[in-house]
Amino acid sequence: MAFVEFRDVSKIYQMGEVPVAAVRDMSFDIERGEFVVIVGPSGAGKTTLLNMLGGMDTATSGTIMLDGDRVSAYNKKQLTRYRRYDIGFVFQFYNLVQNLTARENVELASQICRDPLPADEVLAAVGLADRARNFPGQLSGGEQQRVAIARALAKNPKLLLCDEPTGALDYETGKAILKLLQDTCRQTGRTVVVVTHNSAFTAIANRVIHVREGSVAAVEVNPAPQSAEVLEW
Repeated sequence: MAFVEFRDVSKIYQMGEVPVAAVRDMSFDIERGEFVVIVGPSGAGKTTLLNMLGGMDTATSGTIMLDGDRVSAYNKKQLTRYRRYDIGFVFQFYNLVQNLTARENVELASQICRDPLPADEVLAAVGLADRARNFPGQLSGGEQQRVAIARALAKNPKLLLCDEPTGALDYETGKAILKLLQDTCRQTGRTVVVVTHNSAFTAIANRVIHVREGSVAAVEVNPAPQSAEVLEW
């Protein structure tokens, strides 16, 4: 059994009297410890896929499994617990609390988890040991995204989900964030999923899921992923 399983998953939104399929019959697997890139154009269904995997949205039909548990059968209370304990989220915009320091932002996540990692430990892991007392307004965009990643990692999640994590960053900073995510996957064995429209990112992934018009167009397994350090786009 794969660590993540999608089986014939669909998501239908009702727009007045018209049903709109954001995702149609998606099926794929993800193995534990993989660095996965989900790639496709805007409107392809990537974020809807990620939201269902992360428990922020529910599937209309089909089966979603994580680590042997049927996430698609969870009720609202179970989904809240799933998001709290099992999933770490990183978004394009950092969503930091502006009047809290970097350490305090990370500690927010730690307070809701069963087995959190120490805030100072994860800040050091993302290269911000000396910025723990700084507020978000005193940090660069790349540093704020590193705090957001540290906050997600502090939850000690089974799965780290990243939605366009470099979208608000310049080229060099974006490469540094990708390297941080790739290193996190390689060094900790944590499963990391990155959603992007940038096809260049596929070179650094263990597994690439191509999404088009709400469906999985192709799945590729890369036996020799590149380092994010040499990535160019």
